[in-house]
Amino acid sequence: MEHIHWYPGHIAKAEKKLKEQINIVDVVIEVLDARIPNSSMYPDIEKLLRDKPRLILMNKADLADVEQTKKWQDALKEQTKCFVLPTSANDNKDLSKILNKVSELGQPKIIALVKKGLLPRAVRVMVVGMPNVGKSSIINKLIKKTKAKTGAKAGVTREQQWVRINPKVDLLDTPGIIPLKQEDQNKAYKLAFVDSIGENAYDVEAVASKFIEDMNIIYPDLLKEYYKLDDEINLETVALKRNWIVSGAKADTKRAAQNLLNDFRLGRLGKLTLDKYE
Repeated sequence: MEHIHWYPGHIAKAEKKLKEQINIVDVVIEVLDARIPNSSMYPDIEKLLRDKPRLILMNKADLADVEQTKKWQDALKEQTKCFVLPTSANDNKDLSKILNKVSELGQPKIIALVKKGLLPRAVRVMVVGMPNVGKSSIINKLIKKTKAKTGAKAGVTREQQWVRINPKVDLLDTPGIIPLKQEDQNKAYKLAFVDSIGENAYDVEAVASKFIEDMNIIYPDLLKEYYKLDDEINLETVALKRNWIVSGAKADTKRAAQNLLNDFRLGRLGKLTLDKYE
C-alpha cells in the first residue's frame, strides 16, 4: 500500500492557530464526515480542545448509509459523552436543535461570568474539523447568510469576525482546521477517498485501487453492478468499459481512478459509509 504523506511544519502551524481560536470560544462544534465518522475524527481531539464543551455534527449524512449513521451516532455518544447529531449542510430542519444545544452547552460559562459580577453575554462558538468535512457549509447554514457581522471582540485578534446568530449565540465566522496528523494509513486512505487530503499527498490510482479493495469488502458487487462489469473490477476494466483509452490502445487508468472517486464523492454510487460499524 503506497504511503500517504503529511508535512510536520504544516501540522504545527495549524495546531498553533487552532489553539489560539479555541482560547476565545465557549463551545466547539466538531464536524465529522458521516461517511467516515471514525477516520475523520482527530485522534487527540480532547487534548486539542482541552475542557471546551463539544457538539459533534456528522455532516454529509445525506450521502451516508442511514443504518450505519445511526450506529455511529450511538457509538460516538457513548465514546465521547458528547451530543452527536447527523446533519446535512443542505437541510435546515435541525437548525434550531443545533443552536439550542450550543446555547445549553455554553450556559455554565455564562453563569460563571455573572457570578464574577459581569453582565451575561451570548455564547461564543466555533466550528472545527478536518479539511473538507463541510465546516464552511455548516457555518453558512448556521448564519443563513442574513446575519450581520458584529466585528472583533475585546482582546481578540482583528481578523476574528463574529456573527450574531441570535441573542444567545455568537459564531466565529472562520472555521478551525484540525491539522492532518494521521499515523493510521487505513484512515489516511479513507480521508483521501472523501477528498479531505490534497491530491499532491497521494497517487490517485493507488487511492482508487484501495477504494475498490475496501468497497469489495464492505459493499460486495456494488461497483461491478454500477459499472456493468461481469468480470473483475479494477481500474483497467472500468477504463475499458467506458472506452477510456490512451495512446498504444492502453486503458486510461488515471482517468478511471479520478472518475471512480468522483462517483463516490458525489453520491452517484449510493448512500455509503466506509467506516463500517460492526
